[in-house]
Amino acid sequence: MIGGTKVSKSHLRIESYGTVDELNSYLGLCHDLIEDIGIKKILAEIQDRLFTVGSHLACDPEKEPRLALPDLRQADVLLLEKEIDWMVAVLPEMKSFILPAGHPTVSHLHVLRCICRRAERCCVRMSYEGLQVEPLVIIYLNRLSDYFFVLARFVGQQLGAVEVPWKPRTNH
Repeated sequence: MIGGTKVSKSHLRIESYGTVDELNSYLGLCHDLIEDIGIKKILAEIQDRLFTVGSHLACDPEKEPRLALPDLRQADVLLLEKEIDWMVAVLPEMKSFILPAGHPTVSHLHVLRCICRRAERCCVRMSYEGLQVEPLVIIYLNRLSDYFFVLARFVGQQLGAVEVPWKPRTNH
């Protein structure tokens, strides 16, 4: 942990920032698979924000209250929402759940979304267990996973991948 506080390797705080580190590493892979320069720029920005999120999660604010950490801002959430909005505007309306497949890059983006959701669940669990988590961290991770879902659809469209709707099996 930052500041020298020692905890067990199984501590929820370590699981949380370790999952954010995994998310950031997988984001690097996805960044390398995408060719769109504008998207690559946003992904690089997100990687920087994930280092910020990780530093907040690694620091125990009760034991290290004066440690200067990089800041996460509401503007970071707004950037994700702006990106989601413009991509949704050019995507076809979703009329059913879609299978996370269609092209290797799309599939990687869906795995990225799932890792992000796991990171969010870890942070929520920290909060429920009384470990301090900046509320903006949880909000950011929530919007980020939504961004990754829309990005998977958008990149799929760029690549000409067909979205396969989920057709639930019924007893009829």
